[in-house]
Amino acid sequence: MSLKVRPTPVRAGVRLVSTMAERTAARTVVPRGLLTRVPVAARRVSMMVAPIAVRAELSGPVTDAGAPEQGVPASVYSDSTALGQLVGPDAELFATRHWGREPLLSRAADAIGPTGLLDLDDIDELLSCRGLRAPFLRVVRDGAVVDSADFTGSGGVGAEIGDQVRDERVAALFSEGATLVLQGLHRTWSTVMDFCTELAGELAHPVQANAYVTPPQSQGFAAHYDVHDVFVMQVAGRKHWRIHTPVHTDPLRNQPWEMHRDCVTARARDDEPAIDTVLEPGDVLYLPRGWLHAATALGGVSAHLTIGVHVITRFALVEALVALLDDDERLRVSLPLGLDVADPAALAGHLDVVRETLADAVASVPVEAVAGRVRERVWTGSRPEPVRPINGSLFLHDLGPADTVRRRGGLRYRLTTVDDGLMLELADRKIQLPAVTGPALRALLGGAAQRVGRLPGLGEDDGVVLVRRLLREGVLVPATR
Repeated sequence: MSLKVRPTPVRAGVRLVSTMAERTAARTVVPRGLLTRVPVAARRVSMMVAPIAVRAELSGPVTDAGAPEQGVPASVYSDSTALGQLVGPDAELFATRHWGREPLLSRAADAIGPTGLLDLDDIDELLSCRGLRAPFLRVVRDGAVVDSADFTGSGGVGAEIGDQVRDERVAALFSEGATLVLQGLHRTWSTVMDFCTELAGELAHPVQANAYVTPPQSQGFAAHYDVHDVFVMQVAGRKHWRIHTPVHTDPLRNQPWEMHRDCVTARARDDEPAIDTVLEPGDVLYLPRGWLHAATALGGVSAHLTIGVHVITRFALVEALVALLDDDERLRVSLPLGLDVADPAALAGHLDVVRETLADAVASVPVEAVAGRVRERVWTGSRPEPVRPINGSLFLHDLGPADTVRRRGGLRYRLTTVDDGLMLELADRKIQLPAVTGPALRALLGGAAQRVGRLPGLGEDDGVVLVRRLLREGVLVPATR
């Protein structure tokens, strides 16, 4: 084992909330197993780093600046960003060395760090007071998923929906040693939601969040791998983790660990782990997809929050290319009647024709079209910041020149110039606006709060009209809430 310590500034007791500048945690980075020492002086990083994801663009005219304006700006990674909170101050090293390649273990020092996103009281509230439904809770006992009928039922008078979580049944299962998996916390718990929204914007990959709550001395799942990258954040208690190298590198979504069950079992049983460690509250473990892992609770109740990163791969470009080839009539030709498609000899000639056609057709697909397909997966994979319907409606009703607004957090967009004005492209629709709104629109989309009556290039009344439209479309939100 090699050891490297990279401390970050400590601000003890800080709770992770939506404002990234308020989230700081101490980290000790401990590479294990295959990881080797890379001496880097401890420092606070505030720099542009090499992008770690392809940012999609659509076809169409470009802006006056010469390129479409994107809604995912290049991130500045530091220990005050969501990513910095997870990996420590040297996010550039993480992006170039660990991302998609090697695990990274970040130790919390004196600060609580990311455990402030969720605690055991929050979990109890979700299970008992929020009307949680079955899709948002799984229960695992002895390595098998418990039928949701065993812990759900009607909510009673006025809430007769039949798949609501029954807290007393969950309590009984947990006391018998079952592990609780709260799914989709990026949609049900506000602090986790805000954190995931910011992290998805920084990574340019969709993210999700689940919590795993394990009784003392229990193991929820046997050794397995995930088909997405994960950041594991220990929330409460202690958990023993054993990490093994992949048996199937970089698995795709349709290549779950069950396809390699025997190899996974043998690797976990017979090989020395690459990482064998205990996570304490505030520790964070990054695992690329495909790395085998199993965890056992130690002592009291153990809980960890797992943020899954649903990475966009090069195979996604292949899928986009194939999807775009349905316009080629040569590939839509029916195979002959009576052809035995199970006979390789009978199929060979037709496959040769398809291969030749594909080679020709793929070369003619414009990159703009592929980008349009891929961006749909990214833009719809993570929702932007929640819009508050009542607060927003009241704000909109009384909107005036003195009010301030800002771009909705996590919003994905693309702004282009068209013949008769500007086109603002969102995940699910396009908004056409007059060219005269260009300076004001770019200021509003820049991210900083803007006063409605002082937008560049527009008078007060026109500024109110533009902002009113963008508030209704969910592009802007009140600057304070």
